Amino acid sequence: MLLPYSAEANVNDDRYDGNIFPLYAGNGSIVPPRVSLKQSLARSDRPTVLGFYLDDSQDCKQYASVWSAVDAYYGRAVDIILLSVDSFLPQDEYSPTEPPYYYSGIIPQTVIFNQAGEDVLSVTGDTPFEILDNALRRVFNLEPRPESVKLRRRSVNEQNLELVPEP
Repeated sequence: MLLPYSAEANVNDDRYDGNIFPLYAGNGSIVPPRVSLKQSLARSDRPTVLGFYLDDSQDCKQYASVWSAVDAYYGRAVDIILLSVDSFLPQDEYSPTEPPYYYSGIIPQTVIFNQAGEDVLSVTGDTPFEILDNALRRVFNLEPRPESVKLRRRSVNEQNLELVPEP
């Protein structure tokens, strides 16, 4: 039996594919977030990575592999909070414990907070993993990597990308 509509997901366009952003961000383990920003900032033992995206943005779909790499390296030591900006309710003002307070209006956007809840990095657009990694290394007081390996995106399947060293 043929269905009148086809369902296709594509990481290379701005088409809304349904609520499947978690697939682009790896295995779906980081969307929805496990804690709220307020809960995360109240902790004093874990940094926070806050990310803003849109389900129908090609840039965000492709950038999801960077957030997945952050999760792979730091997922057990940081709170990762990825939020669709479509979910924000408009208000005149937001408090510093509400995610829209940090949203600059450009997606994708990543904000990193140290253990004290201080904003240590806020970047927009297609930011290389190495920049996020370096910021988190400073937060954890780790030595910088002796040589940063330039990473490129490699398609795993129709929905997922991973970061691999350039040839």
